[in-house]
Amino acid sequence: MSAGGSKTAIFAALGANAGITVAKFIGALITGSSSMMAEAIHSVADTGNQGLLLLGQKRSEHEPDSKHPFGYGRNRYFYAFVVALVLFTLGSLTAIREGIDKIREPEHLEKPLVAIAILVVALCLEGFSLRTGMRESRSLKGRGSWWRFIRESRNPELPVVLLEDSGALIGLSFAFAGVGLTVLTGDPIWDALGTLAIGVLLGVIAVVLIVEMKSLLIGEGATPAEDAAIRELLVDGNRIDRVLRLRTEYLAPDQLMVAAKIQMTPFLDVTEVADAINDAEARVRTALSQVDVVYLEPEIHRPEQI
Repeated sequence: MSAGGSKTAIFAALGANAGITVAKFIGALITGSSSMMAEAIHSVADTGNQGLLLLGQKRSEHEPDSKHPFGYGRNRYFYAFVVALVLFTLGSLTAIREGIDKIREPEHLEKPLVAIAILVVALCLEGFSLRTGMRESRSLKGRGSWWRFIRESRNPELPVVLLEDSGALIGLSFAFAGVGLTVLTGDPIWDALGTLAIGVLLGVIAVVLIVEMKSLLIGEGATPAEDAAIRELLVDGNRIDRVLRLRTEYLAPDQLMVAAKIQMTPFLDVTEVADAINDAEARVRTALSQVDVVYLEPEIHRPEQI
């Protein structure tokens, strides 16, 4: 779960959103389209969000100290949570307010072809950004669905980028439909409804992100597959009989803490117990590169006296 793939996806989204933002604002000023303005504000939020994700990654690289002995990896979760809040407040609420205002006081579009041309270009750029995010996420996703990846991934940046880019494409489709129907019918209410739909869409995406990032920020354990693998790796069938209790928690996307109580076979001396624990830890670390901290507590099996 290295940050390398995340950064590639973030930079792709940042570059696309920065260019799209400028184009959308120009288009909104020329045409007077409220859905175009909503999309411009959406792109402002997305561009700022990519910067926040990069800041979170940068701050997570600080070395552990006495105040934070496990490091600063949770910064990545915190800034992803802030991104979700920004998307809700700046993106969703602003677009909803803009849509309601335009429904109350509709305004006719000027030069709608300009808006349509900008939307087509934006669709292409957002598609490129989404494709990059999907490519960088594929190795982590495995065979599961994309929705399952978003729900279960311990990497905060990639789900954020995927949801933002997917939302951007759907939002652009709403804007395109709003502008197109306004041109066809001559009724600007369609442009206002497109704006409102964009706001609701951003709100749904923001709530999903808030729920997922809050869960990561509080602390999530290993996935079911990782949990099963750790239990299997700890038992060697010779000196360690079974895992009595296992607790795990992600301190950062690439820092998994493992704490387990393990039952040892009878009649082992202190040296054999120590060697068994060290070997078990080595097996887990070798198989699962994300494991960072391991605490193993031995329980000596005492057979009943006959």
